[in-house]
Amino acid sequence: MRKLFSVALVLGCALFFSLFPVVPTQGAELELESSSAVLLDASSGQVLYEKNSHARRSPASVTKLMTLVVAWEAIEAGKASLSDQVETSANAANLGGSQIWLEPGEKMSLQDLLIAIAVGSANDACVAVGEHIFGSHEALVAKMNEKATALGLKDTHFANAYGYTDPNHYTSAYDMAQIGRYALRYPTIMQWVGTKVYDIRGGKPRLYNRNKLLWWYKGADGFKTGWTSEAGYCLASTVERDGFRMVACTLGSPRIYGNFRDSMKLYDYGFKKYSFKQLAPAGQTCGTVAVSKEAVSQVEAVVRQRVGALVVKGQEQGITTRVELPVRVEAPVKQGQKLGEIVVLRGNEEINRVDLVAKEEVSRGSFTQQILKMLKAVIECKY
Repeated sequence: MRKLFSVALVLGCALFFSLFPVVPTQGAELELESSSAVLLDASSGQVLYEKNSHARRSPASVTKLMTLVVAWEAIEAGKASLSDQVETSANAANLGGSQIWLEPGEKMSLQDLLIAIAVGSANDACVAVGEHIFGSHEALVAKMNEKATALGLKDTHFANAYGYTDPNHYTSAYDMAQIGRYALRYPTIMQWVGTKVYDIRGGKPRLYNRNKLLWWYKGADGFKTGWTSEAGYCLASTVERDGFRMVACTLGSPRIYGNFRDSMKLYDYGFKKYSFKQLAPAGQTCGTVAVSKEAVSQVEAVVRQRVGALVVKGQEQGITTRVELPVRVEAPVKQGQKLGEIVVLRGNEEINRVDLVAKEEVSRGSFTQQILKMLKAVIECKY
């Protein structure tokens, strides 16, 4: 009798709880060692997975991804050249930690120093680069904080360019992933962070990239690792397969290689659940715009970058586009000039916009050309 009662109780409890749906908690699908983590669609920035993604933590040498971004933008602005020979100060040479053992007075090209930061995580190179481009390490750090503010990062502040622990040096997994998304626009930076092996001083030393995903995970091509006893094992990374790129950041793994294990779990999750549906390749013509006061009468509007949408596998239907272009623009028109946008929709919901730009330059017509064009229009209207 007691046995029958126990069976009935179990069945009753099962029936009762089956009436209520189970709501998964954040991070329920994956078991991650890292204290915080995030996975983003690189194109739209959509969060695909997160665990304490806005918690402020020490990022260790992952910091250097922002160092590279700020330095490269200064180079693009003409403040320095990759071929510059940078003389090492005593301040840079004496920094310690992860380094390439720069000597006071030693000269090395700015490009080698930047690659040493990306591949070898060289602290001394960070200071040498900051002093050469901005005048001081402190000025470089100020630029890094300015950039963080410009990118709208709410949980980031830098106290140095190399990642030493400091109460005023912190970021979040989400913010660092956004820095990674931003870095994707620069092929040169991506080339640096994707380099597996690099020789300086004729191979003394030979630098091996600390991002093991470059060897271990198909499609991995950046960014940066980090470790201190306070920060734990950290990694900001990116992977692309079949046109679908994701960015991930894991902070605070307690065990060696835990940052890589967690990142691979995140990417496996993303590739299993999502895919990228391409709607138009970069450079595809999506319309024409009339041009006034021009040498030719119209210009083609092409997609600046590929157009598509992230979709849950099996739910690819219902994605459409809408082209938004003006009827007419005035010459001159520069090649690559924005003319309008192509809007990506899921049903009636707008999920992305991509610029439509001029395929070629259209110069302003001469006074004679404009008069002849007006006369032709009048004649065509009359007859």
